[in-house]
Amino acid sequence: MPTNGISKALKLQFGLINHQSRYLTAETFGFKVNASGSSLKKKQIWTLEQDEQDSQVVFLRSHLGRYLASDKDGKVSCGAESPTGDCRFLIVAQSDGRWALQSEPHLRYFGGSADYLSCFAQVIGESELWAMHLALHPQASLLSVARKRYAHLSRPDSEISVDSNIPWGVDSLVTLLYQDGKYCLKTCDSRFLCSDGKLVKESNPKTSFTLELKSGKLAFKDSDGKYLTPMGPTGTLRSGRCSKPGKDELFDLEESHPQVVFQAANNRFVSTRQGVSISANQDVETDMETFQMEIDKETKKCMFRTNGGNYWTLVSHGEIQSTATEIEANTMFDIQWLDRRVALKASNGKFVCTKKNGQLAAVSDSVGECVESINISLVLCPWAPNPILVVIAGEDEQFLMKLINRPILILHGENGFVCHHKSSNTLDANRSVYDIFALLFSDGAYHIKSGSGKFWYVSSSGLVCSDGDKPEDFFLEFLEHGRIGIKSKSGKYLRGDQGGTLKGDANNVDVSSLWEY
Repeated sequence: MPTNGISKALKLQFGLINHQSRYLTAETFGFKVNASGSSLKKKQIWTLEQDEQDSQVVFLRSHLGRYLASDKDGKVSCGAESPTGDCRFLIVAQSDGRWALQSEPHLRYFGGSADYLSCFAQVIGESELWAMHLALHPQASLLSVARKRYAHLSRPDSEISVDSNIPWGVDSLVTLLYQDGKYCLKTCDSRFLCSDGKLVKESNPKTSFTLELKSGKLAFKDSDGKYLTPMGPTGTLRSGRCSKPGKDELFDLEESHPQVVFQAANNRFVSTRQGVSISANQDVETDMETFQMEIDKETKKCMFRTNGGNYWTLVSHGEIQSTATEIEANTMFDIQWLDRRVALKASNGKFVCTKKNGQLAAVSDSVGECVESINISLVLCPWAPNPILVVIAGEDEQFLMKLINRPILILHGENGFVCHHKSSNTLDANRSVYDIFALLFSDGAYHIKSGSGKFWYVSSSGLVCSDGDKPEDFFLEFLEHGRIGIKSKSGKYLRGDQGGTLKGDANNVDVSSLWEY
């Protein structure tokens, strides 16, 4: 199965909501569990793990790394460091998409409210039903299990087609919106998928789907009880005739890696159009000028993958080519963030520069010292009796890097999502729901626009506000796998403070100023 080039399907993380609209919560003290959470935050997130021998059996792991369990008397605990027999559960899906969790060894059902949870019910009642609220970042790539192809927006046909071998470009970005216990699928141009396959600008009952789980895969059920499936030669995504999900109706969610284009100092785009050589010689942006940026979790170094599946790599004489099929030392680059521009350092310790013929080569000892970009001039100065030799360093190690597959931005920090404050012009950074913002590129910087059409800015007191009439520059730094730092024009980073307010006053990047995007 293709997996976005490198990734496996995302592990499902979610919250479980009981009949009283409260979330199942794993407390830090004593590894106790209750159903008292009012919103989906860290303590309410559970990870689904499947048994390797029996795919129907699942384990529920808390944010503390401990497993939910039930003994023969129905007593519930969550202290097991590894899954035991009492941790084995079966998911019994209901027609409305909710789950009943049945203890596999004891055949009793899990339910209750507040501090009174047990797994002793012999039949499924309202108190034994749980709704699933995905806790993953809602922007992802959608893979059809049967077709082994990715979903993408087909602009000529104005539909979602499931026929891409790889999820390439902005059209392959899918956003899952959680609304009243159901999910909508939103395209990169902010339209919603209807059950009949059409795309509309506003959500309605036909754009709402119940999310179901089968053998670790997802199925989307519409209001008529039918399931989304790819249909026809292009895999048009729409509801089919089936009232039970088979392989054709199952999907995986995969992480959507950032995809970027580079513009060199010669104002031309870096491309693979000419073959294996990486050269800045194109005037337009296409798939051949788009590169997937993958950040190693341990070293924080970057790899750049072409739409053909190969990686940039350092070869003899310092040249950069797209001949690597696997990640190795020569495919890893360090990024130096220069606000509006970036510089790339290869594994030989040299900076990548653009030669006169457009070829990229790692031959510079520092930024501004590419041999081919140094201009030497004789200048006449009134205070000097003879002409002075002036050496002007070029900028051939600097590249403009543009993120192309996040036209809409959803930010999630250590304490929750970024969302408008209910009664002021500030932003919260600890919410269980999120707002969607537009991300606009401007010569190496980005402007962030709210749904009202107003822009983000940092006030004199350091608060991030969302009612600006004019755009303000922010700089994105891709610092860790799946996370960015956002720097304001003052050089400070955006962070969520202890009270949950978004501020632009951090001198350095730490866990409070790293954002899933």
